Amino acid sequence: MIPLQERHIPSPFSLFNLGFRPFFIASALAGAGLIGLWLLSWPAKIPSAYFDSGLVWHAHEMLFGFATAVIAGFLLTAVRNWTSIQTLRGPWLAGLTLLWLAGRAVPLLPAPPWLTALTDLSFLPLLAAALAWPILRAGNYRNLVFLLLLAGLFAGNLLVHLERLGLTGNTALTGLHLALYLIVAMMLLMGGRVIPFFTEKGLGDFSARRHPWLERLVMPLALLWALCWGLQWQLPALILSAANLVLHGWRQRGWIDARIARVPLLWILHLGYLFITAGFALQLIVAAAGWPPSIALHAFAAGAIGSLTLGMMARVSLGHTGRTLQTPAGIGLAFALMLLAGVLRIVLPLAPVSYGLALHLSGTCWILAWLLYLFRYAPMLCRPRVDGLYG
Repeated sequence: MIPLQERHIPSPFSLFNLGFRPFFIASALAGAGLIGLWLLSWPAKIPSAYFDSGLVWHAHEMLFGFATAVIAGFLLTAVRNWTSIQTLRGPWLAGLTLLWLAGRAVPLLPAPPWLTALTDLSFLPLLAAALAWPILRAGNYRNLVFLLLLAGLFAGNLLVHLERLGLTGNTALTGLHLALYLIVAMMLLMGGRVIPFFTEKGLGDFSARRHPWLERLVMPLALLWALCWGLQWQLPALILSAANLVLHGWRQRGWIDARIARVPLLWILHLGYLFITAGFALQLIVAAAGWPPSIALHAFAAGAIGSLTLGMMARVSLGHTGRTLQTPAGIGLAFALMLLAGVLRIVLPLAPVSYGLALHLSGTCWILAWLLYLFRYAPMLCRPRVDGLYG
């Protein structure tokens, strides 16, 4: 049997050979561009002709634009590895990427509301269909959980658009919260698979401690937590935050080795995961101390999603273009800027500084991190693998 990656001959322009290539570029552009537009428009202007709130537009685009692009790139690549069946490539992959781009552009235009909603809502079902085919064909049923998570994200997006179309009342925030927490649940699932694995590979003589009983609890507790916070069921949500705080603190403890501090491609992932645990703790503190709820929310959004996506994209992009796992010049700085963006977004709203200053300092660090990623990685994502294989 011919190895999967040798079935096609790579061309000099390889952007649409595999899902991580266009979607990692798209997500980095969205990460820099959407936050830049948010900072330029805040607080008075609403960038979108479709959304009547700049805050809703910002949250929607960071979740269903930026984060969803990362998810698409990662899953289209991972499912190919899990199943040994080629996922979307060439014109089909280009078409899905253009559909994602249309979802970002149409809300900024004076388009009919139904067209805006239809364009944006169509992306996740098509992505799920593209993933379902190889998963089912290969009998890779354990990964059907990702289709369930994508269905939950679609439901969250639908709640946003139903309110914008005037068909429901007060469902947009529920949809946004549900989407955020489902993305965190997805990161908990994938983090448990790849962070200890990458740590073992990166350190060579290290063996991460895994607890089967704990791993069986991760997804049920994460999904219940996401549902309770999405629907604002306060007491069970707080109980689940406390349970997850203990569970994931203990889980990550088994992955830690002091040598991680010398490997940027590892410490960014471990610190990104730590933002999730901090988010659980902050949910409890916010409820007890009366702090603004956005403090905990941005531990997950600016801290965990930002750091984990940047770290995963940096590592996956090297491995899947056939390069050695050495941090490119400037990417360590990008990691530090992303971590700083998350910390500032959490801490500065509690400090005696203006909210606008906190927003702009954190946002500037975030933008610079993604620009550094694009500068170093966009060329390699457009070119063939250095080992001559297809992918």
